[in-house]
Amino acid sequence: MKISVIIPAYNEENTLPEILRLVLRQKAVGEVIVVDDGSKDSTWKLLKKIQLANPRIKPIRHAINLGKGAAIRTGLTKATLNYILIQDADLEYSPANYGDLLKHASCKVAVYGSRLKTANDFAYLHTLLGNILITALGNILFGIKLTDSYTGYKLLPAKMIRSLQLKSDGFEIEAEITGKLAKSKVPIIEVPITYHPRKYNEGKKIKAKDALKGAVTYLKIKFKRESIYPRVKYLK
Repeated sequence: MKISVIIPAYNEENTLPEILRLVLRQKAVGEVIVVDDGSKDSTWKLLKKIQLANPRIKPIRHAINLGKGAAIRTGLTKATLNYILIQDADLEYSPANYGDLLKHASCKVAVYGSRLKTANDFAYLHTLLGNILITALGNILFGIKLTDSYTGYKLLPAKMIRSLQLKSDGFEIEAEITGKLAKSKVPIIEVPITYHPRKYNEGKKIKAKDALKGAVTYLKIKFKRESIYPRVKYLK
């Protein structure tokens, strides 16, 4: 099995070379779509340089910063393989976990890497609590049992994720993916992963307001008409 890895990147000149090196070491990686989301540092220059040495890298650039969700949606338009894995450009998530995720890959399930199913540190208590609360809200609304809905590791069949018709621009894309999968009755399998959090002065970007946007996204998906979020047809 070969996968397409989508990497949203915003001002990640310090971590991009290393995360690409680690991603490209994984045998299952067929292509890496890196979306430079309007970076103001040397991210784009570095990306183009690294691409010259590895044709598996497909760089895309937003003229302005649009958000993680927008970058993922742009990446989906360029991905060509049957499975999509979302990878952050920082070094919080280790590509060494790809094998554990891929063991559970199937055309009928989504696979999440959970930071809470094993012992991991979190840089800030409020981010941990925010993740627990937003995950609990999704569980209550959709009758699911997740531990980490806002994980940056989500492995999905390409047809499945495209059928969700994603619209979010920011970090609320995490809630949109989970909410629409749950509403479509798609099983979500969680796999324990390692996690190395960074602090805001190191480039961490998600804030408390992003959890609020995620909560609103969950509520919109839950209470809008079923026809707006059609079930994943090819699963039937």
